[in-house]
Amino acid sequence: MKVSSEFSRYASSYNSYNVIQNKVIEKLLSHVKQKPKNILDLGCGSGNLCRAIDWEYEHFSGVDFAKGMLDLHPKSAKIELIYADFNDDKLFENMLTCKYDFIFSASALQWADDLEKIFYRIKKLNAPVALAIFTSNTFKTINKTASISSILRSADEVNILQKKYFDAEFEIINYKLEFESTRDMFKYIKRSGVSGSRKILNYKESKKLLREYPLTYLEFEVAFIYASTI
Repeated sequence: MKVSSEFSRYASSYNSYNVIQNKVIEKLLSHVKQKPKNILDLGCGSGNLCRAIDWEYEHFSGVDFAKGMLDLHPKSAKIELIYADFNDDKLFENMLTCKYDFIFSASALQWADDLEKIFYRIKKLNAPVALAIFTSNTFKTINKTASISSILRSADEVNILQKKYFDAEFEIINYKLEFESTRDMFKYIKRSGVSGSRKILNYKESKKLLREYPLTYLEFEVAFIYASTI
C-alpha cells in the first residue's frame, strides 16, 4: 500500500466543487496503458470521466441513479446512459450480456450498500478495472472535532474486500483542499456531494464546528484499485 499526498487550492467557481473528483479521474486514467474500446463507468454522474477520455472508443456505457446528473452527461451515438442503481441485481444480470474492455468507477462505490457484493459482480464482468473509493479518513478532522463517526469504510476494510476478488495494485492517496474561510469549506461540503447528503448536526452544533475547526483545508482519503486482469 503506497501512501502519497497532494494539495489543491480552492477556487471560487462552479468546477471547484468537482476538483477532487477530477483529480481522482486523472489518477485513474493515468493507469490505463491500453486504449479500451468498450468502456463501463459505474456511477458516471454528469460525465467528468467521459469528458476526460482522450482516445477514440467504440462504446461508452455510463450508469447512474441520478437522472439529473445523466441529463448533464455528454451525449453521442457512442454513449449509452443507463438510469439505474449499481446496487440492483438486475443491472448486473443485464450487463453480463455485454462485453467490456475496461471498467471504471470514480468516487461512487463508497455508497455501495454491500461493497463486497459489488466487487463480486464486477469480477464476473471479466474486465480490467480502475476504481476509486473515498474512505473514512475523508473529513477526518471534521468528524473528530464534531465527535461524529464516518459513514465511509476504512481503507483497510476496502483493501481486505478487494483482495478477495482482484489481483490488483492498491494505493491510498490523501488530498488536501484549502479554503479562504471555514464557511467556504462547509459550503463546499454541502454542494460537492462528497458528504453523501448526510446532515446530522443541528444549527447550534454546526455553528460550534465552524468556530472550532482547526484547519484551513479539508482532508480526503481515496483508495485506488487497479487490476489488469481478474
